[in-house]
Amino acid sequence: MSVPIKISSSVAASTSPSAGSPLHDLYTRRRAAESQGIRPSRVLQPLENEGLRLLILENISQEAVATFRSQGYHVDHYTKAFSEDELVEKISSYHGIGIRSKTKITQRVLKAASKLLVIGCFCIGTNQVDLEAAAQAGIPVFNSPFSNSRSVAELVISELISLSRQLFDRAYELKTGVWNKQSKNCWEIRGKTLGIVGYGHIGSQLSVLAEAFGMRVIFYDVLNIMPIGSARQVETLEALLNESDFVTLHVPELPETINMISTEQLAQMKKGAYLINNARGKVVDIPALIEAIKSKHIAGTAIDVFPHEPGANGDAFDDQLNPWASELRALPNVILTPHIGGSTEEAQRMIGQEVSQYVARYLGYGSTIGAVNFPEVDLRAITAGQDTEIRVCHIHRNQPGVLKQVNDALSPYNVEKQYSDSKGEIAYVMADIADVSPADMTRLKERISNTDSNILTRFLT
Repeated sequence: MSVPIKISSSVAASTSPSAGSPLHDLYTRRRAAESQGIRPSRVLQPLENEGLRLLILENISQEAVATFRSQGYHVDHYTKAFSEDELVEKISSYHGIGIRSKTKITQRVLKAASKLLVIGCFCIGTNQVDLEAAAQAGIPVFNSPFSNSRSVAELVISELISLSRQLFDRAYELKTGVWNKQSKNCWEIRGKTLGIVGYGHIGSQLSVLAEAFGMRVIFYDVLNIMPIGSARQVETLEALLNESDFVTLHVPELPETINMISTEQLAQMKKGAYLINNARGKVVDIPALIEAIKSKHIAGTAIDVFPHEPGANGDAFDDQLNPWASELRALPNVILTPHIGGSTEEAQRMIGQEVSQYVARYLGYGSTIGAVNFPEVDLRAITAGQDTEIRVCHIHRNQPGVLKQVNDALSPYNVEKQYSDSKGEIAYVMADIADVSPADMTRLKERISNTDSNILTRFLT
């Protein structure tokens, strides 16, 4: 997914390390080794040796749940989302939580999470988590921003064809016993112009698929991006809306993107054009869209995401949830789907694998590679034969003098390796030190934890 709007540096979204960077090379080598069955022979445990408990919510891949259990974690798995009150009541006994898009991790929840070390979002977005509050609490947040890109792109292709052929309405009529064969206002997508707003992983894959169907592709993104195939970048959103027969949105939910498609933008679209939103529920002003469809300026729409969504399967999608729901459901050539853009077996398996690896690496080795709200720090594994070596993981406020304090505390020992980085107000240093006696470990941990900048200090042995 493209990130076309700049985010504040203290909570900026982070992707995997860039190709060619030392961390990227380390991460690539480690994944290659693991794929061949080569794993670090020294498994690290918290100094306190407390059994780690994970709370897994919503329909997360069962393979991810099985992976956590196979690594010795105690896992409580519920297939539904939890409300804020339920989380506040239960989260204090857990060290990690895995969620999808419906569970909200608010500042209130984080204040109640006295043991929480890590949050795994088994989905693309992280707007359901208060990222800044999590970072201030020393809790990295991981997600899988690209694993369901193909699934979303394929859904858009199916919606392009269904809207242009009025397929949903014809199928519904026949299922109710009405035969209504017609060709009026039914079109091929070949030769039509597809406008993609946000030319990231989803948008670029969609671009390739659309061109294979003979469509002309234009895109708008605030970043200058090299197009794939014959796609062409336009300079303004208005230019894209003016030219496109179909407009599809692939942007994150940010203050700058909320209601980015409203009355003014809908009026700029071609008469008889179609709008598709599989991005985030608040980027389209739906009451304005309803009026544009009623006036026949917009010929149809496909919507997979909504400002407010039911918490569980079977719950009502009605006017109590969104006041315009019944009016939208009654309109012709409107395709509504229950946030299934990434809901394929392939996508969920890939997301489960990626996020569970991130979470396990952080809990077991301190690695924050892939964190969206944290500096990305990693060290090579402690190997067999280094039983006197311990790993120090020190999360602290980003202020002068911290490394001096930490290194003063470590000075009696041999520092085998060390890495530190900062992101906004949060900094993180990892160090492996040797020849530390069991008696020294507790005393050393207390000394580092008692520094005035300390947020969270863990020792892995």
